[in-house]
Amino acid sequence: MIRWLDFLRRNPVRSAAAVLAVAWAFGFGLSRPLLETYSYSRQVVDRDRHLLRVTLSGDEKYRVFTALEDMPKAFKDAVLLHEDRHFFFHPGVNPWSLVKAAAHTYGGGERRIGGSTITMQLARMTSTRGSKTIAGKVFQIFRALGIEAFHSKNEIFEAYLNLLPYGANIEGIGGASLVYFNKQARDLTMSEILSLALVPQNPNARANSNGLRVRVAKAALIKTWLALHPEDRGVNLEAELPLATRKLDRLPFSAPHFVNLALDRGFDRDYRKRGRLETTLDRGLQEATEKKLRAFVESHRRIGIENATAMIVNYQTMEVLSLVGSNNFFDAKIQGQVNGALGQRSPGSSLKPFAYALALDQGLIHPLSLLKDTPMSFGGFDPENFDRAFAGPVSATDALIHSRNVPAVYLSSLLKSPTLYEFLKAGGVTKMRDSAQYGLSVVLGGAEITMEEMIRLYAMLANHGELKSLRYFKDDSKRTIAKPLSREAAFLTLEMLRNNARDDQKYTESWIRDSVPIAWKTGTSHGFRDAWTTGIVGPYVISVWLGNFNGEGNQALVGRELAAPLFFSLVDAVKSNLRGEPSWLNARGLGVKKVKVCSISGKLPGKHCRHQVDTWFIPGKSPIAVCDIHREVPITVAGLRACGDATNVARREIFEFWPSDLLHIFRLAGIPRKTPPSFAPTCRILATQSEGIAPSIVSPRKEVVYSMRVTEGRNSDQAEIIPLAAVADGDAQKLHWFIGARYLGQSEPQKPFLWKPKPGHYVVRVVDDLGRADSREVDVKVTR
Repeated sequence: MIRWLDFLRRNPVRSAAAVLAVAWAFGFGLSRPLLETYSYSRQVVDRDRHLLRVTLSGDEKYRVFTALEDMPKAFKDAVLLHEDRHFFFHPGVNPWSLVKAAAHTYGGGERRIGGSTITMQLARMTSTRGSKTIAGKVFQIFRALGIEAFHSKNEIFEAYLNLLPYGANIEGIGGASLVYFNKQARDLTMSEILSLALVPQNPNARANSNGLRVRVAKAALIKTWLALHPEDRGVNLEAELPLATRKLDRLPFSAPHFVNLALDRGFDRDYRKRGRLETTLDRGLQEATEKKLRAFVESHRRIGIENATAMIVNYQTMEVLSLVGSNNFFDAKIQGQVNGALGQRSPGSSLKPFAYALALDQGLIHPLSLLKDTPMSFGGFDPENFDRAFAGPVSATDALIHSRNVPAVYLSSLLKSPTLYEFLKAGGVTKMRDSAQYGLSVVLGGAEITMEEMIRLYAMLANHGELKSLRYFKDDSKRTIAKPLSREAAFLTLEMLRNNARDDQKYTESWIRDSVPIAWKTGTSHGFRDAWTTGIVGPYVISVWLGNFNGEGNQALVGRELAAPLFFSLVDAVKSNLRGEPSWLNARGLGVKKVKVCSISGKLPGKHCRHQVDTWFIPGKSPIAVCDIHREVPITVAGLRACGDATNVARREIFEFWPSDLLHIFRLAGIPRKTPPSFAPTCRILATQSEGIAPSIVSPRKEVVYSMRVTEGRNSDQAEIIPLAAVADGDAQKLHWFIGARYLGQSEPQKPFLWKPKPGHYVVRVVDDLGRADSREVDVKVTR
């Protein structure tokens, strides 16, 4: 040892070079950023920066990266005062401190004291090698010199403050301030700062599951602090003793499904720079949603309801304000940790508004267009209504809000460029199979959809046809994905949906001065597996779903009866936040206007339409056909219909000419209509004399090949029976059926004619008693 000291004294330059060379060698592996190999906790906060959750780092630490500039200056000064006053002046090692520490430790001093600088402590923190032996201490010294050779003082100080031990598995000022005081480091009070400055010196003794215990040590530090900072003498730094600190097991675990989703979607963000994920969640609205959902499920548990999902989004900003993925995150029996908002589920009738929106956009209907809710066949697909009945003639608005299946399928069959399937694909509905596998069933819930996708589609209606991405983070940009619908069609669709009255409401909204308009729609999937309600109120889009994640059906899972009440409980929760008229109600600047239409047919009024109503119209798009239900006909003295050239006309009267299928439903329902009388027997009727509508064959069906089975004891020429049926105009009395030129027989418009064909290709023709005709090709084949 004496020889080494003598060598250093006689060769200072060579000695310094040797020390630097060794330090460089020790520090060569530390040329990378000091904190590069460390993982960090991820903070998730709500829109008001309240903590929702802090995760563990990859090595199971509560370590929250905090940049040096985000730490309180007082904390940095307190740490320097307590740990290393000369940190910014020494090269990583303080020789005088080392000599003093050695003297006390090995020279019989009263107590062991440390001589480590902040850089030496960082060298120990970032190395697995101990420093209690002389060899370990020498390694620490050279490692500290190496760190100083490659990094600035600020880099070293920042790394040190982020790795300080704070008891248990808490590291760094960011993690400690968050766990113990529920705040960011920059928001710490002076008393909290002085307390945290002391813990790392003896973390096991000064920090435990019951909080911090630093009172005695803190008193000494306060005395030293005030000597250097006399300006703080007016601050009672002892006032907060003992400090109220949070226990580690009391860390928040709020909005678990939302937070999990935010963590997953924000995985690629730079947490060292950001420090935390600032989300769009509204904590008050989230808690209200959770409370109402739990209470609703609990009150319906007796009928087998166990799970539900709900989302609330502000369509103006597309911010997700609340998301409850299941009734109970911690209930394994209902697969509570599954996020129902991301699950692919059948929407039932929830997608019908978009078929009507496309029909409005493609000029097929306006809100009061008359649609037929009668038995129809679409290439072998024969839709039925939920109530197994048919309503007859309904307006487009009533067909939509009462969720009639046949009119929706009929409109879907007419859609072109885009079809409903193409619209949903463009609208961001993922995982859809080939369109041929759905056919026209898409509008009835044949294609599965997530709640996120449902919310985006309804928000598109409120955003005048612009499809926008959801925002989970405050700094997400407002992105428009597509514009699949015109502003006018989106507006009219919501106008139709706002006529959907609440079942529990005993009054009309228009009666109430401060009424809140709501545009909403329900959905019930096949097999009663899913019950939906989605709608728009004020600036909010709200969607709820009830069902079982395992797909088990329940007869109680009906959208209007079960999901709608939960939906309206959430509507009532947001009503207090509503201010002014929502933008989706405003028609200013849109290419729409009010026009008069016939109140019965929904078409533009003819000269004989006596009752007219106002409806919205898209000029240049909406249908302009004139009413053909009301017609004036000449009547004889005997009360029969006169021929066009008759001279015995007593008067002229207006009658309703309903198609035979609608007239049949009227008769079944006992609803009288003023239909035209029969022609006088002396009339020679010509087809040119009638202005009515030609019959339309509904059976045999289009694009269907009829088959006949050959079984034992049965000849191949004995075919199955095919009913021949057609919808006729209101003045047709008889339908005459032909196969090619061969006459088969006649039937009344409301009754089918039964035909027994042989195998072959046929042309079926029908002619009504006024000479109007229709035809259809049909194939009959033999199967064995």
